[in-house]
Amino acid sequence: MPRIGTRKLHYMLSSQGNDYDIGRDKLFKIMRANNLDIKPRKAYHVTTNSHHRFRKHKNLVDKLDIIRPEQVWVSDITYIGTRGNHCYLALITDAYSKKIVGYDLSDSLSADGAIRALKTALKNRMYQDKALIHHSDRGIQYCCDDYQNLLKKYNIKVSMTESYDPYANAVAERVNGILKNEFLLEDYKVDKKSMGIIIGQSIRSYNQFRPHMSCSLLTPIQMHSQQKISVKTYKKISVQKVNLLN
Repeated sequence: MPRIGTRKLHYMLSSQGNDYDIGRDKLFKIMRANNLDIKPRKAYHVTTNSHHRFRKHKNLVDKLDIIRPEQVWVSDITYIGTRGNHCYLALITDAYSKKIVGYDLSDSLSADGAIRALKTALKNRMYQDKALIHHSDRGIQYCCDDYQNLLKKYNIKVSMTESYDPYANAVAERVNGILKNEFLLEDYKVDKKSMGIIIGQSIRSYNQFRPHMSCSLLTPIQMHSQQKISVKTYKKISVQKVNLLN
C-alpha cells in the first residue's frame, strides 16, 4: 500500500504492538520532512454511456441506512492505463464493509466485463439468505438484458443513480480512487496479463490489510465478517450548500 494515508499508517503501526512513542501529528511532520506525504491526483475518464434504449431503474439506496454486509452492492467501471495501453476495471463493492467482492479487467467497455465481475461476486456471497440490492450508474453495461437477467435470476433488487452527481454512487467512486491512487495502478506500464496480476494482488491487500475510517478502522474482510458495527456513510453535499460555499 505505497500511498496509504498517514492516519491509517499511524493506526497500523500502533496496532501491531510496536513500542512507538510517536503521536499522529509528529508522524505527519516526519512524513512531510521526508517527502512522503500524499499529494492527491486528479483524473477523469468517461466510462458511462446512459444514452440507450434499456430501462433505467429508480434509486433505492439514496436514504437507506446501510446496517449489514451484503445489504447493498455498488458497481462501477473505471479506466486504467494510458491511451496506448488501456484497460477497464469493473468492480463490485459491498457498501457496508467496503470489501471488493467481485472484479474483472477487460480491454473493452462491453457488458462482458461487468457480467464476469458480477458472477464472481455472486459465487463469493457469504449471506445468501439475506435480501440484496445492486446499485450502479445508468450505464448500458448495467441496464442491458444480460446483466439484468442475471440479477433477476438471483432475486437481487436493482437500484440506479438518477443524476450525474458522483455522491450518488460515492462508495464505488471512493474505492476506485483508492485502488488507482493508493496502489499506483496507473504507474505500471505493462500488458493486460501483468496488469491483471497486479490488480489481483492489490485487491487482496486492500481487502485484507487496509483499515477504513468509515469501518471503525477495521479492514474490509474484518468488517464483512460481522454485523454489529455501525458504518459511517458518505454524506451527500446538496447543491444548495455548494452554492453557499461558492
